[in-house]
Amino acid sequence: MSKLIASSFLVSLLFLLQFSSPVFSIRKDVSLQSTSTCRTTVQGRYLIADDMGQVCDALSIDPHSRCCRGKSERFSCNGCNLVLQCCNSYEFCVSCCLNPSRTQKDLAVNVKISKPITAGMYSSIFDFCTGRCRHNSESVVHENAYLSEFHHCFSIPSNSSSGGASGVQTEVRLAGINVVIGKQGESCDSVCKSSGQSCVPNKFVLLNQCETMHKYLSCKGGCLASVGADQPAEVVDDAPRDLNPGACLYTSQASVLSCDGSHQHTKRLCPCA
Repeated sequence: MSKLIASSFLVSLLFLLQFSSPVFSIRKDVSLQSTSTCRTTVQGRYLIADDMGQVCDALSIDPHSRCCRGKSERFSCNGCNLVLQCCNSYEFCVSCCLNPSRTQKDLAVNVKISKPITAGMYSSIFDFCTGRCRHNSESVVHENAYLSEFHHCFSIPSNSSSGGASGVQTEVRLAGINVVIGKQGESCDSVCKSSGQSCVPNKFVLLNQCETMHKYLSCKGGCLASVGADQPAEVVDDAPRDLNPGACLYTSQASVLSCDGSHQHTKRLCPCA
């Protein structure tokens, strides 16, 4: 009798197992939560800017997310001249630059990292801001001194064919520069030295365009492309006819622009500071 009961129990158990749904021991609703991490600047000794546009000191960085902890102000432009788009602090330059209303991503990622043809583009707006705020040849004089304390700049450089920017951008980038018209046959080194200043060679690219020259020179003979280390310049009225008297001259070969260039029949347009 006991064997019959046991046999019936086993049959019933097998029947239930055959038609019952499988049971899984792993819960599908449990998973590891992914944590986002920030990229940060590494240049400063005291401050750090993260890719969210926050600035904090090194002790305020979250050890797990690498983001600034607390309620730091995003996109802070503390110590920045918003007209020049330049700041006196690298980290605040990066923070200010990251603001979408100040830097358009589609433009920033199409800026070359450096001048050589083989140079690549910035891969993100954070890369653009950290790179642009760090390297800016337009903020130095003679490559070894800053024009002003606002030497961390994040403006997007112009890619126009003449090498200049729009009129407004040009005036902004010429802030702090005295544009002086030289005497006939005089070099810019001599022009600037006579007023107790120095010629700033990296600003020639802003003067080497017709729109800018028309603001300072008469250019009554037109604005013509030429080649010469004395340019940008205006040909004097009593120059030989084949030299186009009264014409303003610019060059497409920016590499020849120099402070010591001169020509006996031209008056140079010089950037002094």
